[in-house]
Amino acid sequence: MTELSVNDLHLDYGTGAHANPILKGVSMELQRGEVVALLGPSGSGKTTLLRAVAGLESPKAGAIDIGKRRVFDGARNFEMPAEERNLGLVFQSYALWPHKTVADNVAYGLKLRKTPSGEIATRVKAVLSQLGLGHLGERYPHQLSGGQQQRVAIARALVYNPQVILLDEPLSNLDAKLREEARAFLRELIVRLGLSALMVTHDQGEAMAISDRILLLNNGRIEQQGTPQSMYQAPNTLFTAEFMGSNNKLAAEVLSREGERVTVKLDGGTAVATLRGRSDVRPGEQLTGIIRVEQVRISGEASDNAIRLPLSTCMYLGDRWECLFKVDGGPAGSVGLRAYAPQRLDQGEYWLSLPEQSLWAF
Repeated sequence: MTELSVNDLHLDYGTGAHANPILKGVSMELQRGEVVALLGPSGSGKTTLLRAVAGLESPKAGAIDIGKRRVFDGARNFEMPAEERNLGLVFQSYALWPHKTVADNVAYGLKLRKTPSGEIATRVKAVLSQLGLGHLGERYPHQLSGGQQQRVAIARALVYNPQVILLDEPLSNLDAKLREEARAFLRELIVRLGLSALMVTHDQGEAMAISDRILLLNNGRIEQQGTPQSMYQAPNTLFTAEFMGSNNKLAAEVLSREGERVTVKLDGGTAVATLRGRSDVRPGEQLTGIIRVEQVRISGEASDNAIRLPLSTCMYLGDRWECLFKVDGGPAGSVGLRAYAPQRLDQGEYWLSLPEQSLWAF
């Protein structure tokens, strides 16, 4: 069953000649029990889309349905108030009342809805217990850790059993170590409770870990959508390929083509790449090669589909070394070619194998 449907949504900031289009015809669906991540760079429109669904921004055109209820219809100039949409919303800042206890913060939405006090107490106790906060009900926000505050914000969003929960960068205020733990907790909670969730994030690792499906936004439009695996392993565009994962970006000149297999000249040699998103490529044309850092294999001897480059430096990452190889005249923003090694490498030249199916040409 579809819990949320957005159809051809347009939204501008400003009016008339000064209007700045933010959403340019976005359509999406969220199924029951599904987690969808809105992913994209700053300014792509992901938070604006979330706020439009919540009723905190007013679109110019399109339609939004929550379950069987239409909450926005541009054609009829109808917009349901935010408080009537029955959505749970977790803000980036958590937005907890500092002068209220944990239990009172969680109960706040129920009190606004004039829920009987006995039912409020039962629901608050149940949701705090579900999130491992049962012993913290009488504490105040300043007495909690960042991870505990985040859980209180989630509890407040869940306490009145909303159809859909909206999460606006829910982990961004946590430090790196706590983010990893909170990410696992959030995914486990969503699966255990069977929640339908729409989550905004700019962190592609976070999106892949938590969501069932990713919508990648670029300049107000959906660039690509799919499962985390399909987005990572089969990007349709250069933008998607660059945004997902840790990549090498290489200047590539077409030497020949046979179907989707294209032989390209790279700095350090030639290699066969897989053509993506293009069908009109000719010899002599300049393309951009993309390969994930973890797909590059380092060898001291010549190997299949390999180029030869000098080592620039190695950086210790704990479980491995990241090695940087010199590339002359790479694309803008390229610092060279990166690859992982189990130990630090001696200075010199190395063969770098670039698997054909993992070297994409755009």
